[in-house]
Amino acid sequence: MSTNLYLNWAIVAVSLFNALLLIWLGLTVLLNSDRRAWGIWIASAGLLLGALFFVSHSAIAGLGFNLTWRSMIFWWTVGMTPVILLPYTWYVVILWYAGFWAGPPARLRQRQQVWLGMVTLLLLSGLVSLGIGVILLVIPAPELNSLRLFVRWSFAGIPLLAMGYSLYVLLCIGLSLDALRQPGPSERVMGTVARQRARPYLMAASIMLMLVSLLVTGAMLWVVQDAHRRTFLEIYFVSRELVARFDLIVSSLIGVVILLVGQAVVSYEVFTGKTLPRRGLARHWYRAIMLSVGTAVLISATLTIQLRPLYGQVMVAMLIAVFYALVSWRSYVERERYMEQLRPFVSSQRLLDQLLTPTDPQEVDIDLPFRALCRGVLDAKMAYLTAVGPLSPLVGPPLSYPSATFNLPPLTGLTSQFTSPQILMVPLDPEPYGGAIWAIPLWSERGLIGLFLLGEKSGGGLYSQEEIDIARVSGERLIDTQASAEMARRLMLLQRERLAQSQVIDQQTRRVLHDDILPNLQAAMIALSNPTNENGRIPDALHLLSDAHKQISDLLHNMPTSTVPEVARLGLVRALHRAVDNDLASAFDEVVWEIEPEAAEKAESIPTLTAEVVFYAAREAIRNAARHGRGESGVRPLNLTISIHWPDGLLISVVDNGVGIPSTTPTAGNGHGLALHSTMMAVVGGSIVVDSIPGERTGVVLMLPPVSVSSER
Repeated sequence: MSTNLYLNWAIVAVSLFNALLLIWLGLTVLLNSDRRAWGIWIASAGLLLGALFFVSHSAIAGLGFNLTWRSMIFWWTVGMTPVILLPYTWYVVILWYAGFWAGPPARLRQRQQVWLGMVTLLLLSGLVSLGIGVILLVIPAPELNSLRLFVRWSFAGIPLLAMGYSLYVLLCIGLSLDALRQPGPSERVMGTVARQRARPYLMAASIMLMLVSLLVTGAMLWVVQDAHRRTFLEIYFVSRELVARFDLIVSSLIGVVILLVGQAVVSYEVFTGKTLPRRGLARHWYRAIMLSVGTAVLISATLTIQLRPLYGQVMVAMLIAVFYALVSWRSYVERERYMEQLRPFVSSQRLLDQLLTPTDPQEVDIDLPFRALCRGVLDAKMAYLTAVGPLSPLVGPPLSYPSATFNLPPLTGLTSQFTSPQILMVPLDPEPYGGAIWAIPLWSERGLIGLFLLGEKSGGGLYSQEEIDIARVSGERLIDTQASAEMARRLMLLQRERLAQSQVIDQQTRRVLHDDILPNLQAAMIALSNPTNENGRIPDALHLLSDAHKQISDLLHNMPTSTVPEVARLGLVRALHRAVDNDLASAFDEVVWEIEPEAAEKAESIPTLTAEVVFYAAREAIRNAARHGRGESGVRPLNLTISIHWPDGLLISVVDNGVGIPSTTPTAGNGHGLALHSTMMAVVGGSIVVDSIPGERTGVVLMLPPVSVSSER
């Protein structure tokens, strides 16, 4: 191209570098897209068109005058086609990315609709005129001199051809900058944040394209101004060195544009349609840059020094082999790092050993894997993991990273936003949520079970698709593990307590029977066996029998009952009504029932197993009210209100006006009875909530969502 070998080497190297990266980006955008909308196809086609231009440019720059005249015409035609189409393609893709065609008409569409039509007309009118102009400039045939008058048409001394193309390019790039400055609303998760973070890259790329357009426009003005006196080849021979330097500058600027666009594509996936970026895509991008640099430098060197093709092919093959070995090595290193990060999650929690220890079972520590997740995998500045719904009483207070100094506000309003598992995450105001900016829902077969709140990344980037998936799956596993372990721990504690109580009752029964009842019965038998009834022993015998009867009655009353309610035959509501009327009604001054007909009807459809769990939990709440509601004095008036509703699932409320639960007594798990029943309610998907005001009232609410009912049926 020029007499300077280093300049030729640099031009070919930059051109090949641009071509390789554009091919990689074009195929990556197309193959890695979620939904191949028309904007994806246009973006990919634009990138591949740019690659086609630099392929032709590399051929012309590398082979130079070794090309035949027909080959020169072919490569110039191939190269000029992307030059005409790429500015318009860039403009259309930026409009599509900025939301020009998304949703209802927005300000962006109103602002640019007329300009889009004008640019389209310029493109259509310029394709024919620029194509003819390029042919006339390239082919130095004397018989075409009359047609070259077309090139000389000018206005105020400026050729119309150059004026039209310059206006076309400047409009495309300038309108693209306007669309990036004020984009429309985004329909993607994290779409607005991705646009804000990717906008500097795209704005810089557009500004660089504007600079390239101005340089090309200036060069066109110079060439076209001189075209009426001599041919393009004559202009080229006279200014070969200047043209080569100009070519290198323009190619280098376009290379910077490609790097900026590629960074936006892999970091924020602005053109792939993906919901979130992926961490692996950025790594492959950096490797593609290194491979493109090495390949371009090597091939351009072989062409510049005119090395035999065989040597050049061998060197390229060796470069690819070395690069593949390095990629394989990095893959193994990354795999080992992933295994190291995964170890806290797959290591045994020794749940069985903890449950079978002679002492009380210990709570499972999920704080260690949670911190390893936040620090080593997500690289989050702060994070919170909290359970919601029926598993909340079993999991306990939220986990926080790095410290536990902030108390989360009520999450009712936040959980209402997650109506389906398709909602991946929602943005948050960081102030009320302790710096958290994203909320990730955690789901199970029974519905929403928790929330994973994430703050900003330590590096300031966006969370990738893999990181969000890992956070969601790990959060669900941690909540499920904690709930399962706590459920097993409570059941084990209660089972041990029941065994201890059973042993105590058994020993007490044996002692009373052996030490008290049997001697009295024996004395009564001796007294009654005397037919003469001397000394009047019959009244004494009757008294002994009466004492024995009372002691046996007390023993039977204190022994645990195994009577099974007839829930399957009567239904939940009627079985609960009968249990209160027959066994517990005398413990209250008044029992008020508030039963909605719809709730009673739907409660009949609850499966037997679930209905029995709910029945026992409600009966335990009523028994606690009867046992503790009057307080130590036992003279306080005590009323009970039982409400059964079905607002969105079964809701049973047991409220008494007793002394309440003292503030020093925990209410989340409450005594051993409600601890057992809250665990069993969690097993069937329900929950128990206790609300007590000391000295005024105690309320126990049993909730069973519809999903739990339908899942058991």
